[in-house]
Formats: sequence, structure tokens, C-alpha cells
Amino acid sequence: MSNDTVSEPKNYMTPTGWQALKDELYRLVNKERPEIVQVVNWAAGNGDRSENGDYLYGKRRMREIDRRIRFLTKRLEAAVVVDPEAREATDQIFFGATVGLLRGDGSEQVVRIVGTDEIDTAQNKISWVSPLARCLIKAHEGDEVVLHGPDGRETIEILSVAYVRID
Repeated sequence: MSNDTVSEPKNYMTPTGWQALKDELYRLVNKERPEIVQVVNWAAGNGDRSENGDYLYGKRRMREIDRRIRFLTKRLEAAVVVDPEAREATDQIFFGATVGLLRGDGSEQVVRIVGTDEIDTAQNKISWVSPLARCLIKAHEGDEVVLHGPDGRETIEILSVAYVRID
């Protein structure tokens, strides 16, 4: 099979998530990696490298940084930035939606549907490929959806759908 027929899955991201990855890549390339290169070069000049902790740690850290740089570069190349604020008004749920829910246990919850690199459960940011998001996608405000989770079935009512900036 040729590489032409294999396509990377889309990496949907909000503008904020895209900027966060871009900032991390910039910091690694322009700050952390050059500092580690200096330490490794200094340590290499100190003689026996096999017992030189600065050299060994620096080389290991440089490999980690290079691996992260490659990962971030690929994620940003595959990125499809979707701005929730630019979406036309709709009560249907898509990527970037902020959704108010009434859970099966009677509790209310607000979730934001974001890219896989932006997940933050403390801020109720869930991946668009998560089970909850997948059962919400394409549903409308006022609909009830059924989430099939590890604890069984849960009926969830969609209270609100908004497309606002996600920080």
C-alpha cells in the first residue's frame, strides 16, 4: 500500500488549543533545546562521558525534547482549526460546542467538546471522540441521548447548546 492512500486522521482543535501546542513547540525549539545543547557540549568537554551525569542526563533530555518536537510538529501539520465563535447559530451539537446537560442522576453538567490534545476533565473539556461526545454529536437542544458506559445505560437530556470561545 502506498503512502498516498494512507491519510492521517483529522486533528480537530480549537484556536486556543492550536495556540497552546504552537507555544509549546516554540518554547522547546527556541529555549529548552538550545539550553540542553549547551549543557551537553559543556559536559562533553569534561572528559569521561560514561560517568558524566550532566552529559548522560542532557543527552536523555535532548532525546525527549526531540521526540516531543516531532510529535507536536505532526499534530500541528494535521490540525484542522475550528473556531466555535465563527460557527453559525444552531442548536445542533458539533465540535466546539459548549453543552449543558442533565445527567441521569439528576445532576447538571456543562461540557465543552474539544480536540484530543485539549482534554482537561477539571474544566469539563472532553474529546470529540470520547463516548460522551460521540453520543452528543448531531443531537439538538432538548433531545435525550443514551450513553452506554461501563456502569450501564444513562439517559442524558441536552439543556443548552452554545458556540462560544473555549479557553
